[in-house]
Amino acid sequence: MTVPLVRAHGDPRTRGRAHGEALRKELRAFLSDRFARLNALSPDPVDLDALRPDLTEYARAIDAQLPDLAEEIRGLADGAGISHDEAVLLQMRREVLGYRKLPTMGDCTTYARTGSEPVLAQTVDLNGDLDDHIAVLDVRAGPRRSLVLSFGGLLGYLGVNSAGLAVGLNLVLAGKWRHGPSPYLAIRHLLDTCDSVTEALDAVRALRLASSRSLTLCDKETAAWVEIADDDLRVSEGAEVAHTNHFLHPDLAPRDELTIFARNFSVRRLDACVERLAALPERASTEDHFALLSRDPVRVAGDGDIRRDRTVAAVVLRPERGELHVRPGDPAASSTESFAL
Repeated sequence: MTVPLVRAHGDPRTRGRAHGEALRKELRAFLSDRFARLNALSPDPVDLDALRPDLTEYARAIDAQLPDLAEEIRGLADGAGISHDEAVLLQMRREVLGYRKLPTMGDCTTYARTGSEPVLAQTVDLNGDLDDHIAVLDVRAGPRRSLVLSFGGLLGYLGVNSAGLAVGLNLVLAGKWRHGPSPYLAIRHLLDTCDSVTEALDAVRALRLASSRSLTLCDKETAAWVEIADDDLRVSEGAEVAHTNHFLHPDLAPRDELTIFARNFSVRRLDACVERLAALPERASTEDHFALLSRDPVRVAGDGDIRRDRTVAAVVLRPERGELHVRPGDPAASSTESFAL
């Protein structure tokens, strides 16, 4: 599998149009595939007409909080030859699915380490078999340039920027999901506008996001995770941090809505990650980090059920070098592809 590289430079509309034009065939096919595969995942069939009121509200919230990305979404629609509603849907698929009907089992193991060789690495565990719609975006927004991992038209998912900031994420389940920008769009916003973990944390606090997540952030000086549930945020910083899919901060842990089975698996993955990370030297190679990510239980194997999370990629970010390394699909069976700013 070869991961396409999409160059999206210029003003917001131009960036979105370049993204849409580059992946026009793929995005249109994705939308035609059981309605972006939503109808393969949800017990309740949906269509664009039924979702249009919600998509309008999501678009209004994105316009209000992240106007540049709202304009980029319009450019994506233009370039791909799809409607604005469809382009918004591509950004908000996870929120449309919700979480009460689709309990998670996997859904990313993430860690970050500062020092002379700062690194942020993670598995990407998703349902929907999305490894066939993976891409890397080379984005230039103002003075910063970023490498961003994307799935199925997302403007953001995780990535690294030219200022030396890397951002990853984990799904956590709490609160009432609402109309707002997705955490994926928030991550793109951080990469576009922030030079450090401190700036990124301030930027996150200024947003009112649609859904709960934990973001992991790393620069040369600081590693941190920030857990988000409704308007409550909790932060933990250190030279080394790790996160899976259960809340770690004692203020938010009582609100966790992960099932007991999923929580037990999340704890197991976190323990394995922390143990393996402690054994890695500070100057561990990129392939050493992929070896950590490619072993069970950190790597989550698929069972053929499109509705279940499995590892669809593993990523190693090198913020000081401006590098994004990815193994698409099952990282235990794929080769590393490397991108640099």
